[in-house]
Amino acid sequence: MAKKENSRPGFATTCIHTGQEPDPLTGAVTVPIYPTSTYVQEGLGKNKGYEYARVSNPTRTRLEQNLAAVEGGKHARVFASGMAAVSAMATMLKGGDHLICSHNVYGGVPRLFNQILVHYGLEFTYVDTSNTAAVERALKKNTRIVYVETPTNPLMTVSDIAAIAKVCHKRGVDLVVDNTFCSPYLQHPIELGADMVVHSTTKFLNGHSDGLGGVIICTRDDQAEQLAFIQKSVGAIMSPFECWLVLRGVKSLEVRMIKHDQNGRTVAAFLASHKKVKKVFYPGLPDHPQHELARRQMAGFGSMMSLETGSLGNAKRFLSRVRLCSLGESLGGVETLISHPATMTHAALGEKGRKAIGITDGMVRLSVGIEDARDLIADLDQALNAI
Repeated sequence: MAKKENSRPGFATTCIHTGQEPDPLTGAVTVPIYPTSTYVQEGLGKNKGYEYARVSNPTRTRLEQNLAAVEGGKHARVFASGMAAVSAMATMLKGGDHLICSHNVYGGVPRLFNQILVHYGLEFTYVDTSNTAAVERALKKNTRIVYVETPTNPLMTVSDIAAIAKVCHKRGVDLVVDNTFCSPYLQHPIELGADMVVHSTTKFLNGHSDGLGGVIICTRDDQAEQLAFIQKSVGAIMSPFECWLVLRGVKSLEVRMIKHDQNGRTVAAFLASHKKVKKVFYPGLPDHPQHELARRQMAGFGSMMSLETGSLGNAKRFLSRVRLCSLGESLGGVETLISHPATMTHAALGEKGRKAIGITDGMVRLSVGIEDARDLIADLDQALNAI
């Protein structure tokens, strides 16, 4: 009997075509941008599926269809930023509910949880989610969500998504995974048991450092309905132009991620052998504590890494000398971006908070772009030699 072929389109085909079908009115290959605030109604209670732009927009609809398919979910809801998406996820909870969070996530997440949402009766516990037993011990009767960032920002710690999903589902808890660092090309949290997936679309999904946004991909209708209501009620929505930018970016996601991954492995190996670098945090290196898990769970190791220079002075000297690498926050663009977590992405944690999770003043984070690897290495080498 002949083997039945998989009828699902491949990843690149999905990126380029799902939700990105030619415009039925004109035949335009790219999705049109609909910069409208409202829509003419055909009559009382009768419209063409759109009433007001805060509620829905045709360009946004297309992007949500696209991202749901690319991540392997049932629905997607997009927001004005990655943090707006995280806020919407937390808004699904009610006073008295408990959320468990990875302890070394992007600094804006605990800032939102600890300085804003805690005042509305939500409870938060931070654990090392690379230790599944620690997640299980932290579960309470009122735990509703476990929020995992893997790999983490900026320590590149990897958590076992499938193992945590089993622990969560035994207790009726939803697992939410931030997949920003990997993108859907390198990691598939829903296939591993995640209930929802979060991305800052600003990063690899957009890929060109020219748009701000966030998305939550859902596996159930009730999640999508609740998030659509939050979109409508709160209004932190992605603009039509930003939606179009992400649709444009996703078309080249596979080819970009292949190059990001190649460059990431090459640059990490160079840094690991450099005499001025104390340590490199990258899941693709054999000495990474979760290297074997990363090999099983991820389709590649990506382009995100951190390195230890030894002191704030060394970090300053290094960062002042880079020329091809751009000093700036954010990540996931085609250009290489370099940042200093202690004074940039994780400054809000304070010195004590950073020390507790292992972020030092000498740590530098690198988002390796898709330039020629030899040029990146030459720039990093001359900058490191200033230490």
